[in-house]
Amino acid sequence: MIFSNYIVLIDETHNKVNARLEVWRQTLESKGFRLSRTKTDYLEYKFSDIVHERDVEVRLDTHAISKRDNFKYLGSIIQRSGDIDDDVTPDRIGAVWMN
Repeated sequence: MIFSNYIVLIDETHNKVNARLEVWRQTLESKGFRLSRTKTDYLEYKFSDIVHERDVEVRLDTHAISKRDNFKYLGSIIQRSGDIDDDVTPDRIGAVWMN
């Protein structure tokens, strides 16, 4: 079995992300891959203050995907706000002094 824990789909609107996600889902499932609808979640980062749409859910097939505020990826925490507060912890700071 092959597992992929992270993908990146970037677009300007939820509708466009949904369209890309549907193509991605259909392609993978046609090749025999299975996607977990319950374990899939997403992080939304707004590159500008312009609101393109309201009340549009990101969906995988017919299942609404839950939104997260942060993700841990390759040892770093990626936050929707763009901050690094969750990534800078006392144990990480202390590790630098021990070297």
